[in-house]
Amino acid sequence: MGIMAGKRGLVTGVLHETSIATAIAQSLLREGAECLFTHLPGDKMERRTRKIAESLGVTSPWLQPMDVGNDADITACFDRIGRDFETIDFVVHCIAYADKEWLKLGKFAATPRAVFANALDISAFSYMALGNAAVPVLKDGGSIIGLSYYGAEKAVPGYNVMGVAKAALEASNRYLAMELGRVKNIRCNLVSAGPIKTLSSSAVGGFDAILERIPQAAPLPRNIVSAEVGDASLFLLSDLSRGTTGQVLYVDSGYSIMGL
Repeated sequence: MGIMAGKRGLVTGVLHETSIATAIAQSLLREGAECLFTHLPGDKMERRTRKIAESLGVTSPWLQPMDVGNDADITACFDRIGRDFETIDFVVHCIAYADKEWLKLGKFAATPRAVFANALDISAFSYMALGNAAVPVLKDGGSIIGLSYYGAEKAVPGYNVMGVAKAALEASNRYLAMELGRVKNIRCNLVSAGPIKTLSSSAVGGFDAILERIPQAAPLPRNIVSAEVGDASLFLLSDLSRGTTGQVLYVDSGYSIMGL
């Protein structure tokens, strides 16, 4: 029996085989969890997420369309969870977005207002919105996690407005942890993953240079792999982390501790 046996929860952001959300789902499933999945609206996106879930060994996966920029979609998702299962044990938020035209070297200061607002809405506000909507169905002692990156606290060339959005996400995590812990003993934590080549990261200008830098400077002289993020997330979603909330867990080969 795995450490997640008997637990059920929602995983968002399974868009591609290389998605970090996919690795998190794989770790959860390996340890006995039942995973429910959301996908962006549309038949194509539903088929894509279904195919990935089935490749992970999930037969007839539970799927729900959800655009986190739409409050009605968020409400509909958790209403359906309540009808179908009454309660769940965890929520995985793996959602971020910024217009890739503004994720290039030298294109931060001129970021348009609408691009800035959209990045914070999808990447940070949605974490708070999912947490709030999940309260009625999350069990006492449930766990919520999201994904951050070192660009939230240090300026990373090309990360630009996404770094600002991740900083807002980290602040939101602290406030959400404070509030939901007192309401229903719910834990809220983030995993700050080192750079991993995914469909999303390819939009960041200069990303290959970031990948080259980590092995040169990190205490563990290598880039991480998505399975390591999956297993760290597994810890935060399991009862093993029952005394941990409001934290950011770095999985980055130690790069974030270095001064130079």
